Amino acid sequence: MTTDSAKDSRTMDFLLVTGLSGAGLSTAAKVLEDLGWYVADNLPPELISRMVGLSLTSDPPVDRLAVVIDVRSRLFTGDLGWVLTELEAEPIHTRVLYLEASDDVLIRRFEQVRRSHPLQNDGIDGTLSEGIAAERRQLAVVKAAADLVIDTSALKAHQLRQKIETAFGNDANRTMKVTVQSFGFKYGLPMDADLVCDVRFLPNPHWIPELRPHTGQDADVRDYVLSREGAEDYLDTYRHLVDLTITGYRREGKRYMTIAVGCTGGKHRSVAMSEALARRLGSEEDISVSIVHRDLGRE
Repeated sequence: MTTDSAKDSRTMDFLLVTGLSGAGLSTAAKVLEDLGWYVADNLPPELISRMVGLSLTSDPPVDRLAVVIDVRSRLFTGDLGWVLTELEAEPIHTRVLYLEASDDVLIRRFEQVRRSHPLQNDGIDGTLSEGIAAERRQLAVVKAAADLVIDTSALKAHQLRQKIETAFGNDANRTMKVTVQSFGFKYGLPMDADLVCDVRFLPNPHWIPELRPHTGQDADVRDYVLSREGAEDYLDTYRHLVDLTITGYRREGKRYMTIAVGCTGGKHRSVAMSEALARRLGSEEDISVSIVHRDLGRE
């Protein structure tokens, strides 16, 4: 039995991900990578302890390691008891995630991708159903030892993501990372923008001699731009639009957003409005905001 003091001394989280073929193991691996886990896919059982050792001694050390293992590895018999016993000697916190689904759902998924089951040709009849049944028997022991079993039969990809994020994410993983990028339309649209707003409806400080040499980061230009009719209303309205979009992104499992704010040259209006929008968004605890001025100084 592991004592509380032993748990506190552990330096790495280790997650063993396994389950039925077609139950969502690839999706789980991608989600864990997005959550900051180092993921090793289809690793032979004999190499797990070595992988853990390398992760603990790497510089910098890996603090969260996930290993995906299933019947694609012919050396995997479904018995991971000896692996877990070996890992008890390491300063790690070990958990096992098992994914499963109903036979009819697994059959439909394999038929949709037109792939055979890894164990399909090992049976007498060579049918898909036979392969699934054999895999269930083979993995019964590891399923019984799992810390978390997720049935993906009725889950869509974003719903599976939410379950994995809840179980294996942290507060930092749940933060929406927003980049507010100013740009000049005359230099072209940013290719990676999720949302684009056009602030060329505001009067251009370029035509005011005393403001022309300055940028939207300077107080005189900022105050001028934000005091123009419609500027504050536009920011408030656009902030509401961004909130709605962020809610949808979170529901779909997306944690990154780039908002491009454009004016003619990317020097005055877009810079001032980007900074103002970023301040509004940065007031939320679960939103991390960074600012990029793509074309500032380009003129």
